[in-house]
Amino acid sequence: MESTNAGVALPQQDTAAPAPADAAKRRTGRLKMLAILLVCAAPVIASYFTYYVIRPEGRTNYGTLIEPMRDASALGAGGVGALRGRWIMLTVAPAACDDACRERLYEMRQVRLTAGKDRDRVERVWLVEDAAAPDRALLAQHEGLVLLRADADALARLPVAPGGRASDHIYLIDPLGNLMMRFPKDADPNRMKKDLAKLLRASRVG
Repeated sequence: MESTNAGVALPQQDTAAPAPADAAKRRTGRLKMLAILLVCAAPVIASYFTYYVIRPEGRTNYGTLIEPMRDASALGAGGVGALRGRWIMLTVAPAACDDACRERLYEMRQVRLTAGKDRDRVERVWLVEDAAAPDRALLAQHEGLVLLRADADALARLPVAPGGRASDHIYLIDPLGNLMMRFPKDADPNRMKKDLAKLLRASRVG
């Protein structure tokens, strides 16, 4: 008897393209995420645009604008990034804080106080360059000062004035974590105050 093999249809893998509804949902999700990111960043971007572009003729900033801005999250072991959402005044010095270091700490404290009702939008950070402990009596004079240990590699990349060093300056970090301004050595607190006040007025975040 001659035998015949009946053909058996094997199941095939479904290679059909995703349903249009699924693709549309994914596109909508991506657009929503992008919109959220833009909403978060827009106030700070607007503050820069207002402060540095749309400004009265002859108006200048005292601090040196850092261009391009740099991510400051690597400064200080696990610290600066955690303060994101606030404006930060930052100085660098060893634990054995000399007279110039003490003066910078004092200036940061006083400039913050002049912000009045906006002072809670501003943090102060001391990046300690070594492993020693700062004087407790000094710290008692600066309630709320944030102490962080400096990352040597990150410190080496801090922008400084020609022939200067990082410990000469007070730096300003924006609420998005960008290092954006450097004040000169022996800075004038009154002029620092004006720069900070302008940025706080122009920004709706931090």
